[in-house]
Amino acid sequence: MPPPPPWLSVFPFCDSRLVRTQQTTFQIDIASDIVSSMVVGSLKLWTDLVVEGFQKSLRVGKFLCLLHAIDTYVCTPVLPYGPSMLPTLNSTGDLVLVERVSTWLGKVGRGDMVLLRSSEDPRKTLIKRIVGVEGDTVTYLVDPKYSDASRTCVVPWGNVWVQGDYIYNSRDSRTFGAVSYGLVEGKLFWRQIWPLKSFGSLHGKAKEDS
Repeated sequence: MPPPPPWLSVFPFCDSRLVRTQQTTFQIDIASDIVSSMVVGSLKLWTDLVVEGFQKSLRVGKFLCLLHAIDTYVCTPVLPYGPSMLPTLNSTGDLVLVERVSTWLGKVGRGDMVLLRSSEDPRKTLIKRIVGVEGDTVTYLVDPKYSDASRTCVVPWGNVWVQGDYIYNSRDSRTFGAVSYGLVEGKLFWRQIWPLKSFGSLHGKAKEDS
């Protein structure tokens, strides 16, 4: 605390009051400095937390955007369901990977198993095998469960003819006709399933198993 001014000796009766006033002022200044330091420290802490949270959120957002881009334009996992692709794919339990690059490049053709948007219900996707492309003449059994009657058709331009490997229980082009190539979303190329003997590439897998 600074010493009292010399003029206090002239007014000794003011000495004690002024000293107490100076002490109080000094204590208030100290308390104010402490409070200011605490406020500044808290603001800095909160600022650091906000910046750190923003940076982490930005990294998470970038990662999610990357996953979305990969899922939409490169590759996506799919869980097939139903008997139409037996025995190539099981009714349940398979996890297959579908790559979308071949579709963009127009590299999808006869014999490929594809993921396509249903022409009957756009909310659904199907897994079928392409058996004919535009200009091909396709002969198929109308209802193999009950007869050997067959029909022949020519696949229109810009369309593909798709069928399930298990033709006895498959709703495919025999029912809804040829499918626009624009509805084909990707080509199956890899399967992951237990047991490990079924794990592996689906590329070029023929219908010889059916």
